[in-house]
Amino acid sequence: MNSGPTLSIGATGHDVRRLQRIFVMTKALAPSSITGTFDVTTEQAVKDFQQGAGLTIDGIVGPATWQALPADPNTPGLARSGSGSIVTALQQGLKKYSTPATDPGPVDGDFGPKTEAAVKAYQQDRDLHVDGIVGDQTWWAPAGAAGATLASLSGLTTV
Repeated sequence: MNSGPTLSIGATGHDVRRLQRIFVMTKALAPSSITGTFDVTTEQAVKDFQQGAGLTIDGIVGPATWQALPADPNTPGLARSGSGSIVTALQQGLKKYSTPATDPGPVDGDFGPKTEAAVKAYQQDRDLHVDGIVGDQTWWAPAGAAGATLASLSGLTTV
């Protein structure tokens, strides 16, 4: 179950990014909409969601809207020297993407040079900024296969 502060036009920050990631995960927003600024595009996604969920359609994300939203995707920023289960998931997603250049090597939960090179190859293949850092655009850019994203290939989406 989600919760968060009341958000509306003009709000900025982590919770807005989190809201926008949820809407990208549900295909209500494009990945480029993850900006951290609650703008008119985000407001329209909120209104559309509220209408579909039978909520008051006001474009404001309060307790009822937060609770009706699907669970947050677990897509934190990752970079070289990161480790743990989220890196393991990333490595599995890169392997599922299945190009020789995006093979991160052994799935070991260590964001080392092979994983960084695989991320850069993935970013180049998807026409993203190539920096080896897995942020919102890298997680959520379409991966080419039936609406797949690196987040979904990694098993990190909740819908």
